[in-house]
Amino acid sequence: MATESESIMTDSNKLILLVTTVIVGWLLYQLSPILTPFFISALLAYLADPLVDKLESWKLSRSVAVSIVFAVLLLVGLLTLLVLIPMLTAQVGALFKRLPDYLATIQLMIVPWFASAGISIEMFDLNTIKQALATYWSEVGQVAGGVFSYMTRSGMAVLQWLANLILVPVVTFYLLRDWDLLIARLRELLPRRYAQQCIDLSLECDDMLAAFIRGQLMVMVALATIYSVGLAFIGIELALLLGVIAGIVSFVPYLGLIVGIGLAGSAAFFQFHEWLPVLMVVVVFGVAQVLEGMVLTPRFVGERIGLHPVAVLFAVMAGAQLFGFTGVLLALPVAAVVMVLLRHVHQRYTTSQLYS
Repeated sequence: MATESESIMTDSNKLILLVTTVIVGWLLYQLSPILTPFFISALLAYLADPLVDKLESWKLSRSVAVSIVFAVLLLVGLLTLLVLIPMLTAQVGALFKRLPDYLATIQLMIVPWFASAGISIEMFDLNTIKQALATYWSEVGQVAGGVFSYMTRSGMAVLQWLANLILVPVVTFYLLRDWDLLIARLRELLPRRYAQQCIDLSLECDDMLAAFIRGQLMVMVALATIYSVGLAFIGIELALLLGVIAGIVSFVPYLGLIVGIGLAGSAAFFQFHEWLPVLMVVVVFGVAQVLEGMVLTPRFVGERIGLHPVAVLFAVMAGAQLFGFTGVLLALPVAAVVMVLLRHVHQRYTTSQLYS
């Protein structure tokens, strides 16, 4: 009787856990439009907590350590908003304005080649594409102006934007200050029977998240800086934009290298009309790749990632499709947790009677 009662209770607990998971997932999906600033704050607090712990090990109080780290985060955020984003926006505008000239250069290169080969070049007439791009850029400018005008007229949109701008640093500060306390409270809620197992799983998930998110983020920032400085040294006008793009996509192995050489090499050739700058671009990305493999990745990421590049791409695209920008923020943490759980399920399966 005791065994049957325990089995019934176990089945009831499983049902309650399943229903709770479904309800929480449904709530997250419904509330995703307003949860974005809270997820951003939680991500920032998670990334910054090791720095706070490090300062605490230097005999600083939690409040002082949080204040120092928060001030650094705030300074970086303000510099990004006031310096980096306007520069990137200006370079994007310059890129669209130069696209017709780039297309004209391509046309001058391919038309004689196809003509000498006896191939019809009607399908390569780029005048229509150039005109379409010019029209499109004009329409984009009009739409952007309309959106800005609407936001200016709409007091609610402005208030919501300002509220999110203020909410993120405020929530980040409080989460960062009470991070250890929140983790302790969550652990107290775990059933005592499964507490240690859940804690071990959470520590393994944190180990993977720390290796991938914190480490890869630092690698991306370092690579974007190296790419931008190297391309600027060559004299490429879109150095910052191309460096940032290559740095962002470098979270997938070799994708940043391929995309960076392709885009930066093309920009160098169109700007200088020579092959030497293209060769210098290859050298810049080659040096950066060597630094990434020998210094950056071993130092910041290590060998503990366990996330396949295809899994990373699928997780980001699926998160964006299901939950928009909030899904992108949640994609990699969820993927890392799923990978840890699948690893344990696989281990238990290979040691079970079903496998034998």
